[in-house]
Amino acid sequence: MALRLPRNALAALASAGAALFALPLQAAGAAGISPEAPSPPPAPIELTITAPEADQGVASDGTYVYAIDNDRIGKYEIASGRKVGEWAGEPALFPHMNSCTVAEGELVCAASNYPKVPQTSAIEFFSLDPVRHLRTVSLGFMPGSLTVLDRHDGAWWAVFANYDGKGGVPGRGHQYTMLARLDEQFRIEQSWAFPPEVLARMAPYSCSGMSWGDDGLLYASGHDRPEVYALALPEAGSTLRLVAVHGTANDGQAIDWDPKVPRRLWSVSREGGKVIASTIQP
Repeated sequence: MALRLPRNALAALASAGAALFALPLQAAGAAGISPEAPSPPPAPIELTITAPEADQGVASDGTYVYAIDNDRIGKYEIASGRKVGEWAGEPALFPHMNSCTVAEGELVCAASNYPKVPQTSAIEFFSLDPVRHLRTVSLGFMPGSLTVLDRHDGAWWAVFANYDGKGGVPGRGHQYTMLARLDEQFRIEQSWAFPPEVLARMAPYSCSGMSWGDDGLLYASGHDRPEVYALALPEAGSTLRLVAVHGTANDGQAIDWDPKVPRRLWSVSREGGKVIASTIQP
């Protein structure tokens, strides 16, 4: 005999199913994700801001967002979406500014000479009001191309990216991408490899964004997939541990957590030039 359920019970099951599929891929499921697997459903969008500079990444101080392009920065008020400032640099001096973060009252940006080789990297510092270039710290030759810099737990955290093909060094493909903890003089103190399953989903490119969450996890994004990876430092060894995969409404590039609104993650959509605020569940 067929099982019949009351209409309200069916509605409850449907609602539970929708909630289930909206969850990120976690723990064992995330660790076993294959390169061919689809991304999880996108996290809910809180708001979007149109920003022509939103090509490489975004940073936020909680009141304003800073949309980043290779040699341009646009400053936008979150409450109104209104553009309130901008900066433009010489393309020859700023060929690939990839991601930024607000730290200690300044906008701090990871930059490189991508796609040229040998790879060189630099850190660019800007004032917030007005947005103005202050100084450069040249890192020169490093174990990859600097794509990300973040401030966390009294240290600087950097990602040195490597690529297959364009922008890559022969014999050192995307698998050589690494996270590094730097001291106050930006010297490497420790470094970690990314999990193989994450690298496989980033290939043939690398890690384009990274920001420490308030849950003590490191959130990283690739170049073109609509997802972010929640990572943990390992208890032993040299490889980061994958905790969860969260779906996003944009296709890769640099990200930044909002310092004022819990669990609000900023990202960019290169199609149409938009800055996106999404709610990422812990």
